[in-house]
Amino acid sequence: MNSFIGTYECKADAKGRLMIPAILKKQLSSALQDGFVLKRAVFQPCLELYPMAEWNKMMEKVNGLNRFNKKNNDFIRRFTAGVKIVEVDSAGRLLIPKDLISFSGISKNVVLASVVNILEIWDKDKYEHAIDDAASDFADLAEEVMGQDDNGNGVS
Repeated sequence: MNSFIGTYECKADAKGRLMIPAILKKQLSSALQDGFVLKRAVFQPCLELYPMAEWNKMMEKVNGLNRFNKKNNDFIRRFTAGVKIVEVDSAGRLLIPKDLISFSGISKNVVLASVVNILEIWDKDKYEHAIDDAASDFADLAEEVMGQDDNGNGVS
């Protein structure tokens, strides 16, 4: 599993193309050949960019769900809604389809944020708002999530 590092600002042109910053393109180099999957985020008004290998791992989990369970079926439909295969072109640009631009509200100023093994793609104003909103609760969240392991023991 590749872990990405960093938060990067870039601009989208009128056609929805993003120029991937060079330092991030270097981190993505092993995945450039296989392509990516771009989808709506589950919890936020942003997009998630999965290297194909990471997407395939996620699909293994999703494929293990019983589709005859209505909740599972509804989840699969919503999770995969608007999913697109995308590539970074020879100029280092990523084209975001119009339906996903509409969902995320991406305009000209964009933030690419690393989230372990995927990237989130945000409209810059929405990203700043989400970070500011979460700042006051982050200490409590960090303690709750990282303060104990799954067995109730403190994480060291």
